[in-house]
Amino acid sequence: MSPGQAGQTASKAPAGLTSAQAAELFSSCGPNDPSPSTSRHAALEFLRLFLNPLVLILLIAAGVSIFLGDVTDAAIIIAIVLVSNTLDFTQTSKSHKAMEELRQRVAPSATVLRDGRWQDLPRRQLVPGDMVRLSAGDLIPADARLLESRDLYVQQSALTGESLPVEKQAAGDRVSTSPDAPNMVFLGTSVVSGSATALVIATGARTSFGDIAARLASRPEPTSFDRGLKDFSLLLTRTVLFLIVFLIIIGVLKHRNAFQSLLFAVALAVGLTPEFLPMIVSVTLAKGARAMARKKVIVKHLSAIQNFGSIDVLCSDKTGTLTTGNMIVDRALDPFGTPSPHVLTLARLNSRFETGIRSPLDAAILSTPETDDEAGYEKRDEIPYDFERRRLSIVIERDSKRALVTKGAPEGILARCVSLETGGRVLALDQAALARIQQTFQDLSRQGLRVLAVAYAAVEMRPNYSSDDERNLVIAGFLTFHDPPIPDAAQTIAQLKQNGVRIKIITGDSDLVTAHVCSCVGLDPGRIVLGDEIEQMTDTALARVAEDASVFARISPAQKNRILLALKHRGHVVGFIGDGINDAPSLHAADVGISVSTAVDVAREAAAIILVEPGLDVLSSGILEGRRAFGNVMKYLFMGTSSNFGNMFSMAGASAFLPFLPMLPTQILLNNFLYDVSQLSIPTDNVDPEFLAKPKQWDIGLIRNFMVWIGPISSIFDFLTFYVLLRWFHAAPEFFHTGWFMESLATQTLVIFVIRTRGNPLRSRASRPLAATVLAITAAGMALPFTPLAAPLGFTPMPSLYFVYLAAAIAVYFLFVEIGKRLILGRATARQLS
Repeated sequence: MSPGQAGQTASKAPAGLTSAQAAELFSSCGPNDPSPSTSRHAALEFLRLFLNPLVLILLIAAGVSIFLGDVTDAAIIIAIVLVSNTLDFTQTSKSHKAMEELRQRVAPSATVLRDGRWQDLPRRQLVPGDMVRLSAGDLIPADARLLESRDLYVQQSALTGESLPVEKQAAGDRVSTSPDAPNMVFLGTSVVSGSATALVIATGARTSFGDIAARLASRPEPTSFDRGLKDFSLLLTRTVLFLIVFLIIIGVLKHRNAFQSLLFAVALAVGLTPEFLPMIVSVTLAKGARAMARKKVIVKHLSAIQNFGSIDVLCSDKTGTLTTGNMIVDRALDPFGTPSPHVLTLARLNSRFETGIRSPLDAAILSTPETDDEAGYEKRDEIPYDFERRRLSIVIERDSKRALVTKGAPEGILARCVSLETGGRVLALDQAALARIQQTFQDLSRQGLRVLAVAYAAVEMRPNYSSDDERNLVIAGFLTFHDPPIPDAAQTIAQLKQNGVRIKIITGDSDLVTAHVCSCVGLDPGRIVLGDEIEQMTDTALARVAEDASVFARISPAQKNRILLALKHRGHVVGFIGDGINDAPSLHAADVGISVSTAVDVAREAAAIILVEPGLDVLSSGILEGRRAFGNVMKYLFMGTSSNFGNMFSMAGASAFLPFLPMLPTQILLNNFLYDVSQLSIPTDNVDPEFLAKPKQWDIGLIRNFMVWIGPISSIFDFLTFYVLLRWFHAAPEFFHTGWFMESLATQTLVIFVIRTRGNPLRSRASRPLAATVLAITAAGMALPFTPLAAPLGFTPMPSLYFVYLAAAIAVYFLFVEIGKRLILGRATARQLS
């Protein structure tokens, strides 16, 4: 320790910048972002959609058609490509804009001296020359030189890899880029304890953290959802490549027009390729993110929504989860439980001079009326709180006499006490007295009260103090706090349990307090596992204990991490709620890190989900929204791997035995375009309560089964339609093309009403936008052969008898798909239960 640091000043502090000066510097230096996202111009983003290889081939084919004089086909191809890309661009842009607005609500900020007053500004607005104020829990917003500091300790592991905090102090005006410089703090590091004022030296990419941040900003580790989408796309890509080669070979063997055969193969590939998949996923997840925001849950990363909905174990401290988190000082007692104002005076002195981690307990202590006994004291040093000692000490002086005042967890403080104070007298602490004191502590804890011990000791005058000086203490007594349970906590816990989410409480509080609070909200604590027990366990043993236990007490940050990892290794999707400095590692370790908007910077930065308001009810609503968004994404995937895949496969098969192309390339493109448009309203669809009731995880096997079983059902009815067209109606090519276009479009769009629900489609209602879109697209497809567009598109009006067949075929097709769906889902459920 360096006690002189408590109040060090390097030089006369600058007065800060004006808004005009800051704006001028911002225009030259740019935003304070070490790895700014390279946002392309909207026109470039739109043009980038045309770089898709299949789109390029279509545009080249359109150019060749124009060269050969077939302007109509070329115009149709170009129009479909333009409209498809425009839809993709507008929907994706809206989603990205909505997500950026949500991210800005939880963007990092800094306390800056601007225009002569301290104000909170977004971190990206900082410029060299700004003055910033730092306190415990803050992320350092830029590279800066310390002007003033008080007991400042900084965590620099992101720069140096060193896990222990380092001491910083305002000493000299020298600017350095070395993390070892005692008077410099750097972007990417965080304040563990103490406070400071600093002058910004470098921002953005010019900071020491610039190169590291650029690497960190590279593509994050893919989630299970990301990997699933990639596997799905690869599966379809392989199928597309196989069909293209197959169709080209068939065209050569049948001596068909080479250009038309190639165009047919490419059109079919477009029909199979989920070109709208990224857009559908973005729109669906962004809609889910906006819905979650309305329920006071902010999603920082879209891919976190699926994991959020998949949570089956939620770990949290009881404070702010089971209780309101609003601490109230209850009583100040001597070691034997008698009221003692002296205990409150000592606690107020400790909290008043503390510059480290300010907890709700400190706020509650300082909210009590000031006493006359506090006058005249000056701070000489501070021994910061840490999560191993679990106490904080302040060295104070009055009338040339110094004393060390400490407050913290009773177990640790009592172990360092040799005396006790009661009735204004100091007595020796013998075993009998210690037993009485411990009994007092336990009785208070059983009442559900949070208990801090307060002790003191006279210390000699000297420059340095450390935790070794926390010895030969006099226990002054206890300070108790009341944290009321959240009124509807019991109801919300029951709702989460019903929705397949188990709550596990991991707290640093005593087991007695935790048991009392759990019982108040209807959570059976069972056997409470203590941190001392976990310390003796192997990882294998801990995995079994973590599975069975619901409450863990007296847990250190390192033990908390071990519990989360043990649950993950057991196959659970683990959510963790944290708001403190010590929670950042656990927020990273969990599948879904969740914090609150009032949390310290390091916790909010580490979290993927931010709760605007604390509480389990907000979290429960957010989890259901996450499941709803995931469910709608899965509907699109099931559609793409069932009827759509089956129809495209039928086209490939039909080309092998028909003397003409089963559908013209422009008709395939139009069919695929209309199908894609019908799917755009899937993000608005309702999701069955049964789907929301349990956590859902990505299952590529289930998607593959839909392709293997539902796809062929679609193909069977396609080939039945071929037979009817050729044998009953003796169809010429144009009649055949029209009839199959109608059947193909109707089956692959209307089947959404069966596939969208895991239950009975007659009892599960689709959303109005989805129903309206699908029915309108189907009606448009049926009407096309009777419009002036029929001739350019190669269609001919169909007789009424064909529509009778079509209605009957669709009804039977739906029945077969429903049977296949139930068999596939039944097997998937049995596999999960086994």
